[in-house]
Amino acid sequence: MSAPVFVAPAAASARPGDLLALDGPEARHAVTVQRRRVGEVIDLVDGAGTRARGPIEAVGDGALEIRVEAVSRDDDPEVVLVQALAKGGRDEQAVEAAVELGATRIVPWAAARCIVQWKGPKAAKGRASWESQALAAAKQSRRALVPAVDPAVATPALAALVRDAVAAGARVLILHEEAAVPLTSLTWDDARTPVWCIVGPEGGIADDEVTALTEAGAVPVVLGPHVLRASSAGPAAIAALAAGRGTWNTLGA
Repeated sequence: MSAPVFVAPAAASARPGDLLALDGPEARHAVTVQRRRVGEVIDLVDGAGTRARGPIEAVGDGALEIRVEAVSRDDDPEVVLVQALAKGGRDEQAVEAAVELGATRIVPWAAARCIVQWKGPKAAKGRASWESQALAAAKQSRRALVPAVDPAVATPALAALVRDAVAAGARVLILHEEAAVPLTSLTWDDARTPVWCIVGPEGGIADDEVTALTEAGAVPVVLGPHVLRASSAGPAAIAALAAGRGTWNTLGA
């Protein structure tokens, strides 16, 4: 069984043999909620890809220490989910599943047809909620990398991000039910090429938005014969890409 994961920034500089401390909310969760005990092996991760593993040597009041036995880095390929804001918590469901399936960055998109809008205090609250989902999902799936959640962007800003990503060598895909190219038909010279998946709102991506994004270098693709909800389209695409590119052909930590 894989070791449970807790986030500790100090893991970034850990070395085998170090005594590494965990405190704060993460430690309280480990000690009080999960009742971790001396001798159990756990992973402390820095959230940026570094993992320090070792047995618990001491448990205190809302704190614990492990003796580091091994340090490693997760080697996740870059997968960016651009997720349109959606009602009913479906966008948060998409974030949760996408992170479990390997997303490394999340970009909230205020598309033209989004019913939900992050304005004023809602912007900070909405982003914080997505960050909480990303953290919980990363820990659940035992990842050392906790994907960042960008500030929400409107379409002009997203087009600029797409243009920069394509210029840097990424492949940017728009999931679109009317596209002629199946996602699964794409070929990959390098399985680790950065890839972006853009998921529109349940009302669909407006034609002028598709035009703006394709002019920036994005490619419309169709995921399959069925129209998926906002909560499942992105995760399904990420899973299909991982299987198709072979990035799941390795064992985890």
